[in-house]
Formats: sequence, structure tokens, C-alpha cells
Amino acid sequence: MITSLNWLKQYIAVDLPPSEIGDLLTSLGLEVEGMEEIESIKGGLEGIVVGEVKECIKHPNADKLSLTKVDVGGEEPLQIVCGAPNVAAGQKVMVATIGTMLHPIEGEPFKIKKGKIRGEVSEGMICAEDELGLGNDHDGIIVLPEDTAVGTTGRAFYKIEKDIVYDIGLTPNRSDATCHLGVAKDLAAALKIQHGHSGQVKIPAAELPPFEGQGGLPIEVVVENTEACPRYAGISIKNVKIGESPDWLKKRLLSIGVRPISNIVDITNFILHELGQPLHAFDLDKITGRKVLVKTLPEGTKFRSLDEQERILSGQDLMICDSESKGMCIGGVFGGIDSGVTDTTKNIFLESAHFNAKWIRRSSTRHDLRTDAAKVFEKGSDPNGCVFALKRAAALIVELAGGEIASEIVDIYPKPIERAKIEVKYDYINTRIGADISPKKINEILSAMGMEITSETADGFTVSVPTDKADVTRPADIVEEVLRVYGLDNVPVPSQIRSSIVEREMPDPNEVRNAVGNYLAANGFNETMSLSLSESKYYKDILPINEEALVWVNNTSNVHLDIMRPTMLFSGLEAVLRNHNRQQPDLKLFEFGKTYRVQSAVSQSASPQSTSGSSLQSEDKRRAGINVKKLFDEQVHLTLFMTGQRYGESWRNPGKPEADYFSLKTFVENVLARLGISGYQQKPLPSPPQRGGSVPSSPPLEGAFAYAMNYHRGPKSMVMFGKVQPKICKKMGIKSNVFYADFDWGMLLKAAKKNSISLQELNKYPTVRRDLALVIGNSVKFADLAALARKVGKKLIKDINLFDVYEDEERLGKGKKSYAISFTFENPERTLKDKEVDKVMNELIRTYEEKTGAVIRR
Repeated sequence: MITSLNWLKQYIAVDLPPSEIGDLLTSLGLEVEGMEEIESIKGGLEGIVVGEVKECIKHPNADKLSLTKVDVGGEEPLQIVCGAPNVAAGQKVMVATIGTMLHPIEGEPFKIKKGKIRGEVSEGMICAEDELGLGNDHDGIIVLPEDTAVGTTGRAFYKIEKDIVYDIGLTPNRSDATCHLGVAKDLAAALKIQHGHSGQVKIPAAELPPFEGQGGLPIEVVVENTEACPRYAGISIKNVKIGESPDWLKKRLLSIGVRPISNIVDITNFILHELGQPLHAFDLDKITGRKVLVKTLPEGTKFRSLDEQERILSGQDLMICDSESKGMCIGGVFGGIDSGVTDTTKNIFLESAHFNAKWIRRSSTRHDLRTDAAKVFEKGSDPNGCVFALKRAAALIVELAGGEIASEIVDIYPKPIERAKIEVKYDYINTRIGADISPKKINEILSAMGMEITSETADGFTVSVPTDKADVTRPADIVEEVLRVYGLDNVPVPSQIRSSIVEREMPDPNEVRNAVGNYLAANGFNETMSLSLSESKYYKDILPINEEALVWVNNTSNVHLDIMRPTMLFSGLEAVLRNHNRQQPDLKLFEFGKTYRVQSAVSQSASPQSTSGSSLQSEDKRRAGINVKKLFDEQVHLTLFMTGQRYGESWRNPGKPEADYFSLKTFVENVLARLGISGYQQKPLPSPPQRGGSVPSSPPLEGAFAYAMNYHRGPKSMVMFGKVQPKICKKMGIKSNVFYADFDWGMLLKAAKKNSISLQELNKYPTVRRDLALVIGNSVKFADLAALARKVGKKLIKDINLFDVYEDEERLGKGKKSYAISFTFENPERTLKDKEVDKVMNELIRTYEEKTGAVIRR
């Protein structure tokens, strides 16, 4: 919001430097984002002087140009070529001399230069009103009074004012500061409390001439939607003369960047920025039936707005209509093309209303009409200021446009909005501000802001809040109002800083979980959240478990969900099946969840310290009269599921590669790397148990895989991952391959806690790569080869990579395969020599031949 200091001084006497006023406004919550010195006419009319046309003849080479001699008080008259039709000898005119920078009303500024026009020298420019930025008239040059002294500067003649304007970043809650008078009231309160100023604010006059009762033009008003329009006021004014506004009014508007248009429009804009009350002037003679209806129109109704655009109305747009329900204006937002004031308007109906902020906000954004009026209404205008603003505007129209009052004021206000009453304790204010402000000082601050204390006790008071402060509704808001005026800088800084130490786990489990979840989501995984309840049939028919290990639930609502899940495998497979049944075959899913099982059972006489978890009685033991206590094991897991195509369908992936074990392995190892976990052992999982064997008492996750890998540290597994048994998928109704990983999340968190961040300087010496192709038996694994290489290469081998696998019984022999492996060598202290690398490679070849029976392909 742009605010003029000269305008503010019309209501409050203030002699502080502009910079200090800016600081004071900021401390009041009216943050000054910028401050600029301006002049009432842009450029200050520097280089413009009064001249007298001594001679005016027709230009010898152009019919519509004149060749003049103009005396501007210099030694010699200036020869100026002029194209204005009204130029004549003997006139006093405004002349832009050579070097003058002109700032016209429209277009870019330009500089006056000496030049030739149609062969004749021109040493300046005789100016029209719009060329000087004084108005919109371009019909001819400005002709000044005859007694105007030659050589008078344009600055002196037009009494150019200097001004300071503040660009205030007005927050949405400051409904009381949308205008100059509101800012002046805030400033006056702060000056009174902090600087001993009188705090007096001069309220502008609003004396309206009485309606004589003759020749009236009354307008009937009916408000059908009082929710959207709680108050609507208006008045008729006749015999207005549309014309330019006086200089003082144009200067006020120009100072805040508002372009003057005509006296009627300028007055409504002036009142908006003076009092914060938007007004709208209708051409009274265009109001059909001389009746105004405030209502909504059917969805899809067409309305032609002032910018000549046809808009499709919503059923929630409040409209100002005539007697035929034809829209004349989107209430509080924008006018219509057919009802506005024009140069031929003689009679007007002036509207001043209070509209519901939510209705205005919705209509304004719906039609992308962010008008000044809408911005005020959506913050909350003052419902009890409508009539005062109406009188003020009507009085100015009578004064500046020659209008006559043609009706009484129409005021539709069925449910007057009362001032809010708020009870506050003095201790409540001081505790939250952090200062000991006396009750007397608090009362002075509230009084300075126009808040009336209606009752008071020793420890508190009740305050009546003006209706222009729509955001002040509770004690905390009163604290904010007091603090703004008291001054943030006056709150003492405590000599001690008190803080409480909060202990938490490191790393924070939630942060670790979010980090892993974000990584997976960024790589195309979707998070699932499934029930901890499961069906016991899965562990009878598909993946058998001893029933004593299951946590049974008496679920009368859903009898099939009769256990707590001992593994998250079937929860994920259910999600896969549900997506497949909805034509979503390509899936990458992850889930954080818990599993549950019975860990053991002890007699009730056992030591309490040796038990944990919930206590239940075994049905069989209870019937036998033996009381037992069951110990339950509850663990957190992270599971991953992949099925279908590895990537989405795209021309960039013509082969449609399917997700496989290695796709899953990549994400498993990246999750571990994301947590900084390394140094784990790798072990292939054994084959699934055969039918007819004993039923395991704990979840046999190994039996869920056709093939899989276990990453572990000692006996404790961190993650198992591999391909789900096809027969399990078949029994679940899933036709495609599913790859599954199960992390022990608790184990991962313990491992992550032991991590420490270390820094290592980048090696400045070059690396050396060697490749080796060898034929080995199918039983030899790459992990075995890598382990041997690290043992032989010790600190010189930095990286080992398997980059090709080849299998062909005819060329390699039965049970054979060929590996192509790259070895990267590096020494952090010096450049490696070829003979050093060759020595390690020869030793590596010998080791491979002896330990694995490898044949080197040369």
C-alpha cells in the first residue's frame, strides 16, 4: 500500500524526519518496505518556463505546422516548430527548453533536443497538458493567463510539491490500516505514547447539504442476500458536471500512483484511500426502474464488465442489479460497462456498502479481478463507516462537480454489527509482552487507539473494540495492539537466557524414517499403510507356522482377521493383488510397519524381571488349571515390493525390462548406504523347507523366497531380500513375479547410531584400471572373488566391479561361466607405477587359479 506523508499531515501534525516516521510505522506493524521522495508532477517540471509567442507564421514546408518565435526571458527569442492548432501570437505558453526531460501521462519519458523539423530549426517545444504530465488533454497547447510573467519556471507556476511516499507491506489482518486516516490514527497513538505528542487526529468534514424534497430522484434498494451484504447505503445526486478534478485532488491521487480520470471517479478513489471505504457511482439514468437489487444471479449468467470483457458468473457472485435483475456491478469487485459514469452522465447514484470478506475474496479470485476495492473488502471494511464515507463523498461531489442532493440517504442495515467486548487481565498482557506495564499506561494506549474501556477491576478490564479492527477478537489480539503502540524496542531484554535441555535419541528415528521414505518416494516407490491384523489361513495353508507362535485376536467385527501379522509379506501381497485387479501391473511399494509373535511362555511364578510385554493366558493351560504368562515380540520392519516393468512405459525403454532380483538389490543397498551402514556379511538363504518336515515356531521368512540373500552382522539379520516363491504368488492370485525385501528396522537404527562422520581428502593422484576375464565354475560367487582380490590387493585396490557375465556350454563347458571384472588401483601418497600394478595382478591371477580353479581368458 502506497502512503503519502503530505496526505498524512492533513490529519496529524508530525515533525519527525521521514526516516524516523518510517521506522515508527514499521514498529507499529505497518512494515515500510520502501521510501521514496517524489514530486506532485513527475520530473518537477525542471527545464519548463513560461514563454510569450512573439511571432507565429505558417511553416513553409508543412500545412499543419507553425513556425514561432517565443520569448522565454533569454537574450534572443527561440524558434520553435509547433503542431498545435491553437497556437497564436501573443499567447503565454509553457515551453520545454533544450535538454528538458518530459514525463508525459502516457508513454515513456523523452528528452528535448535541438533539431530540424521539415527543414526548419526547432529550439524547444511548446507543451500541451498531457505532455507535461498535468492531465489528459491533448487538443492543444496550454494557454496561460495574460498577466503571467515571462521566464517564470514551471515549478513555481504550478507550485510543485515534494512528498515522501512509503510502500507499506500491509498484512491481511490490518483492516484498520487500509487508508491514510487509519495509518494516521495508528501513528498518532504511537506519537502520543512514545513521544508525548498530543495524539489528536483531524477527522475530515462530512457536512452534507440537506435534501430539499423537490425534484428528487429516489432509488429503491432491496437487499436479498444479507449474508453477503450486511449493510448497503446510497444517495442520489443530480445535475453533476463531469470534468477534471482540481489540482489538489489530482496531486493527492498522483502521489500514490492513481491516475486521475474525472471528478466523480477521482472522488470515489480519494475516499477509498482516505477512509478505506470503497464507493461506486452508477449513472442513475441507466438504472432500469430506479430500483437496485442486491442478489446473486443464476450460475452461468453472462455479465459485461467495465473492461469490456464478457464474464461468466458463478451462483456465488454477489451482484448489484436493476429492477429487471440485470447485473450492473459485481458487488465490491468491479463495475459493469453499461451502468458506469461517462462524460454525458448528469445524475448519479452513489453506493457505499459493507460486503462479506469471504464472498468478495472468492469472486475476486474467481474472475482474477484484484481491484483496490476488493483488497479492502476482503480484509474487512468498517460496517459502521459506510454512511460517513457516503456523506463525505457526496459533499465533495456537490462542491467539485456542482451536484445537488436528490434523495435522502438509503441505509439498509437489518442487523447492526456491534463493537466487540473483550475481557483482559493486566497480568495476561504483561506476561506475554515480557514487560511490567502499569494499568494506567495500558489504559492510555487503548484510549489512544480509540478503544473504550467499559469496565475495570483491580486486575483487569473490559474493552470495546472499534468495528474497523476486524481482527481484534480475543485477549491475545489486545496484547498485540498494546505491544505495537508501547513499542517493541521498549521491551527490556532479559539478563538471563533460560532454556530446557531436551534429550532425544540420535539419530532421531523419525528423521531417519523420513529420509529413507523420501529416498524411496523419489525413486518411484509408493508408500502403503496396511492393517496389523491378518488372516490365520495364510500361516496354515501357504506359509505354515506353529499356531502357538501366533498372536490371536478375538475379532467379532471381522472374524477372518483373527491374528496379528507375524510377517508383513502377506500385507504387501494383498496390496499388489488389489492393484493388479485395478489394471496397475507395474508396482514399487514400501511400508513401515510392525510384526507380532509369541516369544515364549513362562509360569506365573517366574520372576517379574524376566518378563516383558502383555500378559495372556493360554486356553489349554488355563483349562488345565495352570496359569501362564505369554511374552510378545513386537518388531518394526521396512518392506519393499517390486513387480512388473522396472520403468514406466516410454519410447526410451523399448525393451520393457522387467523388475528382477538385481533391481531390488540396488534399492536395498542404497537404503543401507543412505543410513551409512556398511561392513555387513552376505549369505544366500537356504532352500525352503520341504513338505512333511516340522512346522517352525517362528515366522519362516526364508521359506517365502525362491532365492534370496541375507545381509547380516553376526547372527543378527539386517535385511532379507529376493524373489517370492511362485507358488505363494499363485495361491494369492498374483500371476507375475514379485520381489520382496524385509528390513529389520530396529537393527538398522542400532547400526546407524554407531556411525560417525569422517572426512577424507580427495586423492590427487591418478587411478589405474585393469580388466580380467576368467572362466569359473557356477558355484563360485563374485563375492568370493572380490574377497580374494581385497586380500591380495590390500590397500591398493580401491574398487572391484563385475561388468559382464557370459554363459555358453558349447564354448565354456558344462557348469562354467565367464566373469569380466575390473579392478581400480589407487595410492593416496604417490602415482602408481605399472610394475606395481602388474605385480598385484599376477599374484591375483595365481590366487584365482589355485583357490577357485579359474582359467584366465587371455
